Amino acid sequence: MSDYIVSARKYRPDSFETLIGQDTIARTLSNSIRRGQLAHAYLFCGPRGVGKTTTARIFAKMINCMNPGADMEPCGQCESCVSFREGRSYCIHELDAASNNSVEDIKTLMEQVQVPPQVGKYSVYIIDEVHMLSQAAFNAFLKTLEEPPSHAIFILATTEKHKILPTILSRCQTYDFNRIGIPDMVRNLRSIAGREGITIDDESLHVIASKADGAMRDALTIFDQTVAFCGTDVRYEDVIRNLNVLDYEYSFRMVDDFLGGNYPDAFLTLDEILSKGFNALHFVASLSSHLRNLVVAKTGGLEPLLELPESLKQRYTEQASRCTHQFLYDALGITTSCETGYKAAVNPRLHIEFTLMKLSYLMQKPAAEAAPPSAPPRPAKENAPDPSTPVQSAAAPAPLAPTAAPVAPEGERRNRRPLKGSSLSMSAIMEGKKEEEAPAADDKVQGTMPPEDEKIRIQWKELAKEYGNRPRLASMIANGKIDIQEEEGVKTVHFFVLNESQKQWVEEKLLRELENKIRQMLSCPRINIMVKVTPVEESGEKVPYMPEEKAKDLMEKNPDVRAFVADLGLDTK
Repeated sequence: MSDYIVSARKYRPDSFETLIGQDTIARTLSNSIRRGQLAHAYLFCGPRGVGKTTTARIFAKMINCMNPGADMEPCGQCESCVSFREGRSYCIHELDAASNNSVEDIKTLMEQVQVPPQVGKYSVYIIDEVHMLSQAAFNAFLKTLEEPPSHAIFILATTEKHKILPTILSRCQTYDFNRIGIPDMVRNLRSIAGREGITIDDESLHVIASKADGAMRDALTIFDQTVAFCGTDVRYEDVIRNLNVLDYEYSFRMVDDFLGGNYPDAFLTLDEILSKGFNALHFVASLSSHLRNLVVAKTGGLEPLLELPESLKQRYTEQASRCTHQFLYDALGITTSCETGYKAAVNPRLHIEFTLMKLSYLMQKPAAEAAPPSAPPRPAKENAPDPSTPVQSAAAPAPLAPTAAPVAPEGERRNRRPLKGSSLSMSAIMEGKKEEEAPAADDKVQGTMPPEDEKIRIQWKELAKEYGNRPRLASMIANGKIDIQEEEGVKTVHFFVLNESQKQWVEEKLLRELENKIRQMLSCPRINIMVKVTPVEESGEKVPYMPEEKAKDLMEKNPDVRAFVADLGLDTK
């Protein structure tokens, strides 16, 4: 049988010097050993694969070493170190709380704690996944954890600190382990590859480290998987194919297409990505990350935020130099909106393709929106005929017209508010309406003229769609009869409901909201809503709504039910 050992076990750190990414914790524990200030209980918490159990083992080996070095590093030669390395140490005990989480298991441990160590100064008990202990087991553990024997030290390790009782937390020194940074993982992987005789480039190591998401154990596992697929000569193309990782090259090509306004090529690139089995939403998220990296590369002083190999940093810097800040800002807004609306889209692919079109349009937008220069307005002549006035015959003298007011420039005409009582067409109102969303009270009589009844009816249907997440309410608004009346320039929408209960509910809970919405949709504050009950002669039969009304209606229509209620003396109110 092969003697192969996976890298996560073969290169597991055996001293604080070889511990990766937890320098602060290693220094604190070393100083506590050097000064003889050892606590009786420690809690190591943090994500998976960051070195919690490894640190606990190194700490246990250091405090029991008989011949420690100058920095309190274990000698590796004494009986305690040798027995620990061979897995036969009687002073270091490990308990997996995931499978030994009952009260009986903890009681057995408590009996074992009373036995002093045969070799070394301390009996160290490492309890892994301590959050899996039952409530009764935690309670049984409390007293011993608070006042253990002088020779006992407990080290608790967990990935879910929030599940541990506060009474346990208050009795431990807590150390929070951080995720390991990509540069630290890349350096460690490069060192291991050198010792194993494996050729691998920095881009491949960066992909492996990114895939591990801060866990060194996961990085070593992925590294072994990659070597098994590629052999001793690891290439970037093989790594991304084996790990099913989206290549950086796609994002670079996409942004080049956006800068050139070339959305057909962007569509073809998207099709190539989807044909390889990549998730479409994952592609959009990757594109957002690429745009974020371009922002970082373009902004001076943010270089530490770009955790990439030098070759990729140069490519990002080159592409960022061809992008404007406005383009990157708008592009990030579009991609994040695409991610938000992806799950709600009926046609996800069309949703993404439309996003690609908008991104391709960003750099062309100023030129497309630039209108051709218009001819300057001619100065008004006193006696010049108005082009809109029909030409009159020479025989019939033209009637005297009032003196024409000076013609205002276009921008001034748009910004000028109409005078009270003036008459404007609907198109003029909609073109010039740029009022605040919530007009002040004194603007009520000076605002735009009320819209026509037909426009109000159309917007009323649109108003029902605003409550799509509340189907019954939307149906009541859409199917309810409305009658529009006008008095002194104010439109009143009479909204008819089925009964008094609905009328009372709408007036108390919904009326103000409906008025605000319809005023904003029509850009006109001179609209009111009045709730009325549909007359019985129009609605036909009165529809019971409240439980009391339904009970009375049922008894009126069914004599057997009425007799049943009377026999039992039931209260229908």
